[in-house]
Amino acid sequence: MNKKILIADHLHPIFKEEAEKLGFECDDMPLISKKGALDILKNYTAIAIRTKFKIDKEVIDAGVNLRVIARAGAGMDNVDEEYAHSKGITCINAPEGNRDAVGEHLVGMLLSLLNNLRNGDQQIRNGIWDREGNRGWELKGKTVAIIGYGNNGRSFAQKLSGFDANVIAYDKYKTGFSDEYATEVAMEQVVKHADILSYHIPLTRETSTLFNEEYLFHFRKPIILLNASRGEIVNTQTVLNGLKSGKITAAGLDVLEVEKFPALSEQPWFDELKKSERVILSPHVAGWSVESYRRISEVLAEKLKLINII
Repeated sequence: MNKKILIADHLHPIFKEEAEKLGFECDDMPLISKKGALDILKNYTAIAIRTKFKIDKEVIDAGVNLRVIARAGAGMDNVDEEYAHSKGITCINAPEGNRDAVGEHLVGMLLSLLNNLRNGDQQIRNGIWDREGNRGWELKGKTVAIIGYGNNGRSFAQKLSGFDANVIAYDKYKTGFSDEYATEVAMEQVVKHADILSYHIPLTRETSTLFNEEYLFHFRKPIILLNASRGEIVNTQTVLNGLKSGKITAAGLDVLEVEKFPALSEQPWFDELKKSERVILSPHVAGWSVESYRRISEVLAEKLKLINII
């Protein structure tokens, strides 16, 4: 059969343009539902998606001619990679496409928390002029611990390089990765020295609720917590408890255990979280800049060139 791609989500037009140059016939259907995709997927050799629905066993089985699953983003937790590989399907993603966006977003969150920018802005708008209450902390000299030193972790470290912070990194699946931006350390060094903790790891059975009460207990100093990886990695109630006890001084969360409304507003912890003046939230957009929207599709297209589909 002809090489055909179902574009089942909103991707930058450059992906379709580049795929067509490679000889693919592209059907751009960003509004298609999972049910709609199941009905027609047998006609395609590839599917491209962001986060609309999971590429699970049901979808893979429906795509009897699938050779490629292209995920327009960094994480692959919405794709059953193991099952796809068992069917001879190649899975590609694009962590290189949004790493700079993630790094910059986290620097912005961190500087906002250190300098009370959110609180100071709100106070002035409400007629309060409080200089002493909004005295900030400098990043210089602080120890930033990065968990996971892949594309996003290294990008964050690189963005921090001009602040004279001490950047350390732990990665369970890598060794010998120290570079000009970060020093490789063991977890024992992370919990001993960290002033700031930032997550850059995928969501797996192993990493789900990795940040919990037992883990937080081991930190020697109060920490600022940053998470722009996956919300399920961090237990939100642990964050709230840490803010109360002083183990956590502030938190910047781009991702949450439950996302989007109304489901988020129904969570027992959400009301307390949204009222906290020491928490800054964003709607899972750390890797979703204007520039990364295009770059992600460019990276996917570049990787598609390397796959031999007959």
